[in-house]
Amino acid sequence: MATLILPGEWIKNWEKSGKHEFVQLCKELTEKTDHGNETKDIQAALYEVCSQVVQGNLKIDLVSAVLGEMMELRDDLPSILADVFCILDLETGALEEKNKRDHYTHLVGACLSFVPEAILKERLDPETLESLGLIKQAHQFNQKIVKIKTKLFYKQQKFNLLREENEGYAKLITELGQDLSGNITSNLVLESIKSLIGCFNLDPNRVLDIILEVYESRSEQDEFFLSLIKSYMCEPITLCHILGFKFKFYQEPNEETPKSLYHIAAALLNHKLIELEDLYVHLMPVDATIVEEHKREISEAKQIARKLVTVVLPSEKSEDKEKEKEKEEEKNEKPPDNQKLGLLEALLRIGDWHHAQSIMDQMPSFYATSHKAIALALCQLVHLTMEPLYRRAGVPKGAKGCALQPLQNKRAPQPTESFEDLRKNTFSMLCYLGPHLSHDPILFAKIVRLGKSFMKEYQTDSRPEVKDKMEILLSCFLSIADQVLLPSLSLMECNACMSEELWGLFKLFPYQHRYRLYGQWKNETYSGHPLLVKVKAQTVERARYIMKRLTKENIKQSGRQIGKLSHSNPTILFDYMLSQIQWYDNLIVPVVDSLKYLTSLNYDVLAYCIIEALANPEKEKMKHDDTTLSLWLQSLASLCGAVFRKYPIELAGLLQYVTNQLKAGKSFDLLILKEVVQKMAGIEITDEMTSEQLEAMTGGEQLKAEGGYFGQIRNTKKSSQRLKDALLDHELALPLCLLMAQQRNGVVFLEGGEKHLKLVGHLYDQCHDTLVQFGGFLASNLSTEDYIKRVPSIDVLCNQFHTPHDAAFFLSRPMYAHQILSKYEELKKAEKGNRQQQKVTKYVAACEQVMTPVHEAVMSLHPARVWDDLRPQFYATFWSLTMYDLAVPHAAYEREVNKLKAQIKAIEENSEIPLNKKKKEKERCTALQEKLQEEEKKQMEHVQRVLHRLKLEKDSWLLTKSTKNETITKFLQLCLFPRCIFSSIDAVYCARFVELVHQQKTPNFCTLLCYDRVFSAIIYTVASCTENESHRYGRFLCCMLETVTRWHSNRAVYEKECANYPGFLTIFRATGFDGGNKADQLDYENFRHVVHKWHYMLTKASVHCLETGDYTHIRNILIVLTKILPCYPKVLNLGQALEARVHKICLEEKDKRPDLYALAMGYSGRLKSQKVHMVPENEFHHKDQPARSATPASQQNGPGSAGKPAANTSKTEEGGFEDGDRVKDKSQGTTKPVNKANSTAAKVTTSNGNGALNSTKAVKDDKEKSGKEKKEKKEKTPGSTPETKAENRREKQRDERAGKEERLLREGKEKTPKADRKLDEKSGKDDKAKAGNGEPVEPARDAVKESKNKEKGDRNAAIATLKSPNPRSDSAESERDHKRRKLDSHSSPSHSSSVKDSSNELKDPATKHINFNSVARSKSREREVEKKDTESVQGRSKEKKEEKERKERKRDHAVNEREASQESKRRKDENGTNSSKNSQSTSPSCDSPLTPEKEKTKRSKSSSKEKAESVKAERASSGGKKESRHEKSEKKEKRDSAGGKEEKKHHKSSDKHR
Repeated sequence: MATLILPGEWIKNWEKSGKHEFVQLCKELTEKTDHGNETKDIQAALYEVCSQVVQGNLKIDLVSAVLGEMMELRDDLPSILADVFCILDLETGALEEKNKRDHYTHLVGACLSFVPEAILKERLDPETLESLGLIKQAHQFNQKIVKIKTKLFYKQQKFNLLREENEGYAKLITELGQDLSGNITSNLVLESIKSLIGCFNLDPNRVLDIILEVYESRSEQDEFFLSLIKSYMCEPITLCHILGFKFKFYQEPNEETPKSLYHIAAALLNHKLIELEDLYVHLMPVDATIVEEHKREISEAKQIARKLVTVVLPSEKSEDKEKEKEKEEEKNEKPPDNQKLGLLEALLRIGDWHHAQSIMDQMPSFYATSHKAIALALCQLVHLTMEPLYRRAGVPKGAKGCALQPLQNKRAPQPTESFEDLRKNTFSMLCYLGPHLSHDPILFAKIVRLGKSFMKEYQTDSRPEVKDKMEILLSCFLSIADQVLLPSLSLMECNACMSEELWGLFKLFPYQHRYRLYGQWKNETYSGHPLLVKVKAQTVERARYIMKRLTKENIKQSGRQIGKLSHSNPTILFDYMLSQIQWYDNLIVPVVDSLKYLTSLNYDVLAYCIIEALANPEKEKMKHDDTTLSLWLQSLASLCGAVFRKYPIELAGLLQYVTNQLKAGKSFDLLILKEVVQKMAGIEITDEMTSEQLEAMTGGEQLKAEGGYFGQIRNTKKSSQRLKDALLDHELALPLCLLMAQQRNGVVFLEGGEKHLKLVGHLYDQCHDTLVQFGGFLASNLSTEDYIKRVPSIDVLCNQFHTPHDAAFFLSRPMYAHQILSKYEELKKAEKGNRQQQKVTKYVAACEQVMTPVHEAVMSLHPARVWDDLRPQFYATFWSLTMYDLAVPHAAYEREVNKLKAQIKAIEENSEIPLNKKKKEKERCTALQEKLQEEEKKQMEHVQRVLHRLKLEKDSWLLTKSTKNETITKFLQLCLFPRCIFSSIDAVYCARFVELVHQQKTPNFCTLLCYDRVFSAIIYTVASCTENESHRYGRFLCCMLETVTRWHSNRAVYEKECANYPGFLTIFRATGFDGGNKADQLDYENFRHVVHKWHYMLTKASVHCLETGDYTHIRNILIVLTKILPCYPKVLNLGQALEARVHKICLEEKDKRPDLYALAMGYSGRLKSQKVHMVPENEFHHKDQPARSATPASQQNGPGSAGKPAANTSKTEEGGFEDGDRVKDKSQGTTKPVNKANSTAAKVTTSNGNGALNSTKAVKDDKEKSGKEKKEKKEKTPGSTPETKAENRREKQRDERAGKEERLLREGKEKTPKADRKLDEKSGKDDKAKAGNGEPVEPARDAVKESKNKEKGDRNAAIATLKSPNPRSDSAESERDHKRRKLDSHSSPSHSSSVKDSSNELKDPATKHINFNSVARSKSREREVEKKDTESVQGRSKEKKEEKERKERKRDHAVNEREASQESKRRKDENGTNSSKNSQSTSPSCDSPLTPEKEKTKRSKSSSKEKAESVKAERASSGGKKESRHEKSEKKEKRDSAGGKEEKKHHKSSDKHR
């Protein structure tokens, strides 16, 4: 009240000017009209003056006089002054200073003349009144007040009751119930009511109660009664009490509150005649009860859900059902009457959203709207609110719609005119509605249509000023979709139309928004609402019921049930179905077929559910053994492929998921991409292709589709288009390719750290195969422009994106083909000429234009020295061509055309097919046939053009600035090996490309060297391959072997395709091919020897890998061997050696590693079936026997064969003969000196990267020992005396008898290789022991060593023979390797076991090469053993003695000298005939014996040593057995010198062999 403060000057100068100023102020305040504020100001002014008096600042008489004057200003001024006195009374009564209280009483006493006593008695305290003398005693006054109040408020007069004064109340009711349609207004009726109250003394509260009663019965007359109550009403609280009393009456059990009462309460609240807070306390039940009820409902729902999920026994089921029925009956008998909800409904009906919202806020979420009546009322309010906007923007074209009448209530929410208006009330109403929008599908559809309309506007309107508003509205619509639309769909009963309508909105959202909504729907929505908890449980139960009964036979019926269930709750259904599929993959096919009744929204939800299942962090993607991918992942991947192909589901989410996984360095999920591309595009990646399929894959797209895949996947046009669109729209095509290419190495070096090697290999293969498959899809489906626009140049791919070169060229190859073709077409159009020659010229020009930038780009991929040998043009040509460019698969085209003809014939003969279908099928087959023929013709023209282009280019392909060996090495490293393991087609391509380069007579390309390097160096390559790469490498070797076998099998073919070709030149010149002469070319027979050597090397490598015990080595070599089975093994003894090793693998791995066992068993079976096609070694390559000669010189230096040029003899004697002749001579059984090739072996680096490190060491060792060796050789070689000859003859007779008997024993049974191998190892140990004791090794051993050295230098010795004219030093090999090979030259009781012995050498990884010479020499041993077999039947009585001697000879390592001489003699005896009876062969590793010694004799030019050599050879030719005594004497001497320890070792070795 003290807001107005009087200035201090007025108080000081009160009499002079203050009094006048105060009066003037009061006059101004009374004249002002400020809607009630003037009273407060006057009160403040009076209060200020009076308080100054109380404080003693002003005199009482002066102030009282002023106040008396002022009473005339206003009528109510005495009452205002009394209020001021009342306040001061309270203030001074609480003060302790008595003088202030006295001032106050004197002031009031002075004013009694103009303030009525009655007013003061009403407002002042009784004690103050007593002090003023207005009453006698305060105590009596208080008692009197209490009595009066009791009489007024609590004591009723009899005439106030209705029955006592019924006439007055009857007239009142009549007055209120009259017809109100005329001119009767609330004011007229109010006057009548006042008259009745006055006349009949009616109780005003009772009258108000009757007014409300009549209003309740005439609730439609809102306007009249509300204005009446407003005019009549005294206080709002009284009205609240009366309403509360009415509600209280209906809170008894079994009572129901009438709707009319709710209506009048709502109307009174809406018109603010009462306050909600005042009325709310009178309503039942209390809020705490509502919260408890809500919690109980949730717990009951969860309990029901648990019961539905758990398995219950039949007896328990029946009991539970009875209890539930009883409970439900109890509930139905006594429905609770919730007055708060009734009032809420009434408020919503009249449109009072403000008060309705307040009530709903007091309750748990969605509790109110869970009652259908309230939900419908709220829905109706939303309808009315959004009606104008819906009419403008939401009504579909052509729809009329039903207009709604707006509410009459002016206080109702304003109708929305724009999307912005929806934010005011509509969205909040919908959020309160929640899942219970399901009660009004029409409103559901309206909201969805408004959403669609908004999204179209959002996507088209790009104005920056409205962008923020649009973003806010978008988030609002997403919230409504999450909180209202999707939960409501769950509660709708199988409404497919609503699902499709909702998809119309959802498809306008990006998939990220959609998937987030589905995630909320699946994982959170169902837990918050009791109804949804029940619905979820019921859906799972129903899904379980359907899935248990789903089979291929009832797909249609089950599919319909699945469809019905999925319309409302797809997330729950699909979650359960996917969990079942992960366990049982045989459900995939029926499930996929049964999904045809789903809506578009359901398909999209299915895609999300699949991705969520794939990304489940709780599931391991590997099996427990950590070697293979989990079955659940494989099942889901398979489902992905089938579902996405069959149904129109958006792929973007799945593709992005795979991309994200690759970004994170995880390649497991590439399986999904592989399946999707395979099913949708029909592109299959497998290394198990048949040769027919592979042939078809080298043709055009149509031939690939018809004959290239296992499953004939038809009708992929639409699905592949969808996949392509998804990739291009979301820019995922190139990122996926690059990520896969990078991830291949990531699998090994980043992912594969702790993973099992088998799993790493599998993941690498999966990554690589998917890359090949995906790249193939892009190449065949993207348009030229799309592809070129997305794939960067080769140098950018490799240098910037770090893509491996093979993958980079794989991606770029289609681009080059597209560019060349388009450029070619341009040139054709520019110059019209139809002649073939002109077309070819234009094609070559187009190639040059397109490929020249590529040639420049590839220069940056490798160091500059690479291009010294390989031209970038050659490199780019190799990598840019495909099998489609090199050859036309005529057979495949013909095969497919014949199939179609057969189909047409079958269709014509089938009478069951309707005519129209027959016609369609025939047309389809005919069209395909024509397409194939057209495609074949097109490919033929293309291949001709390409071959012509290559013919023009070939001369500049290889520069050979270094050696041809280096050139071939680079070609293998940078071109052939990387590409041959890239894909099956590339494997074939590589083999065919090598053949093509040979056929084109490319300068500086040595075909022979290339093939030799490929076949001689497979151990490391095989060991470093993955499983699928092994398949491809095997296919590559098979194709290479096919070519070699074709040349080997027919002299005419060889002469035609190889004889005069530079690739088969055996003199290598750094300046290139300069014509040469016939002697420079490898002739047919020598080529056959070389092929045998390659077969031997393959055997050697295979046996090594099989005996390592390493999983990868064994698996890979078995795969490779299986692939090359059509071409290898062809030689019987090699096949038997392999068979024995594979049989051993079968025995060892049966219980350890079942996959290896299965591979080995499969190969073993197929190998046995191939045995009938194998031939003995002498049939595989021809070995002529020389004429009988008495002198060793004629044997060594004779012509050997009639066709041999005379020049060769002189060259041979000089020791500097050419390679081709050398190989010829060796193949014919002659023993020649070591040639110059050995000196070059140390200089040339092999393809395996091991240079001449071992050779240097070996040469040094040989030099150190040379003195001792020569000495021993002289001692060991006896003179050719008559006594010696006689002794040799006797030895020979004994040997023949023992040999014949041995042959009989051996025909039925072959000795196992194990014993020989043990002997091999023992002998190696003996030699090591000798070397360790400082004892010189026998010269015979040195001979074996050096012959083996020639084997070790195999490629280098054969290829680089005449590169340098310098004489050759001893070849390179470590001492350890020499010792391991010493027993290889021994003859064995079993023919094939010697091959097995020789293959034991492979345990040393360096032993990978064999010389051409050694192959020829091995045949001489083979002949010797065969001859020995024919003569070994005699002499059974001397068996033990002879056997002992033979074993001693084996222990002695100089046997190879004897064997060569012995064979020469036997050949002379046999007069050049072969013993064809013996089909088995000895080891190809046996060498011609005497060459190392002869090399030494030639170097030293010592005539004495020459004589010793000739005597040695003569002794051998006189009879091999004569040698044994001299050997025994030498052995004894050595044993004496070495001591008893060495003797023990020899005995052990002998025992082991026995």
